[in-house]
Amino acid sequence: MEAVKPLKRVFFIAGPTASGKSEIAAEVAARCDAEVVSADAFQIYRGMPILTAQPDEATLRKVPHHLINCVPVTEQMNAEKFRKLAETAIADINARGKLALVVGGSGLYLKALTHGLAPLPAVDPELRSELTALPLDELNSRLAQVDPQIATKVDQKNKRRVVRALEILVQTKEAPSPQRRDWEQPSSQPNGVFIFRDRADLYARIGRRVEGMFREGVKEEVAGLGPVSETADKTLGLNEVRQMLEGKLSSSDCIAQIQQATRRYAKRQLTWFRRQITLETLNLSLLKDQAAAVEWILQKVLPFARS
Repeated sequence: MEAVKPLKRVFFIAGPTASGKSEIAAEVAARCDAEVVSADAFQIYRGMPILTAQPDEATLRKVPHHLINCVPVTEQMNAEKFRKLAETAIADINARGKLALVVGGSGLYLKALTHGLAPLPAVDPELRSELTALPLDELNSRLAQVDPQIATKVDQKNKRRVVRALEILVQTKEAPSPQRRDWEQPSSQPNGVFIFRDRADLYARIGRRVEGMFREGVKEEVAGLGPVSETADKTLGLNEVRQMLEGKLSSSDCIAQIQQATRRYAKRQLTWFRRQITLETLNLSLLKDQAAAVEWILQKVLPFARS
C-alpha cells in the first residue's frame, strides 16, 4: 500500500447528503480560522452547482473552500486523484498555519485520505468494455463465485463497482479481498465527527432540497451541460433530468424519482460510514438549531485548531 501522509492538522466532518454539513462546517471554520476541503465526489465538478447541491455563495464567502467546482465534467475522477488533490490542499492550508476541515459524504474519498490506497492495477479499457457489456446479474454471480467476501460488501446495484472488483481479479489473478486487508486499519485514528439526522428529518430535507433545485434552474443547467465523463455521469439526478428534457418523464415524476434515489443514496452512506470509519457521532435532530451543532462541534475542533 502507498504510504499515507500524516494528517496532523485535519478534522473530519462527515455525514449523509442533505444533513447540513456544508453550512455547519463553514460556520465552524469561520469561528476557528480554518479552511474547508470538500470530499464530495460530485461537487468537485464544474458546471453542476445546482444538481450537486454545492454550497451557496453566502456559505462559500465565509471561509476559503477547496475542491469544489474545480474539475471539468469531462474528466474522470477516482479516489486516488482525489487523495492527491486533497493532500495538496491540506498541506497548503497547514503551511499557512491553519486547520483543514475535510467535509463530505463520499466514503471512498474520505477513506483514501485516512487509510491510503491499496496497490491496485490501472484500468484496462478493453477488459472494462468486455465486462461492462455483461448484465449486472451475471457480473454479481461471477464475483460471488470468486470472492464471496467482497461480493457481500460491494454495492451490488452499482455496476461500475462490481466491474472494478472483477477487473482486479482478472488482472492480478488474485481475489480482491486479500488486497484490501491493508485498508482495515487507518495509519492514524482520524479526528472528527459523523453527523446525521433521524430518518424522517433527513428525508424531509432531501425532499425540500430536490424541489429547490428545480426552482433554482436545474433543468436549464443540465440542458447546457454537454458531454460528461463516466464518473460525472453518475451524479444523482442527472439521468432523470435528461429523461425529463427528452420528454420521457414529467416534471413531477422527475422530482419524485430524484428524491427516491437520493434517499437510497443517503441510506447507503449511513450504512457505509457506520461500518467503515469510526468517528464520534452527533444526531442533529436532537439539537434545537444549527447554532447548537456549531457550538458542539467547535468544542471538538478547537484543540486541533490551536495545536
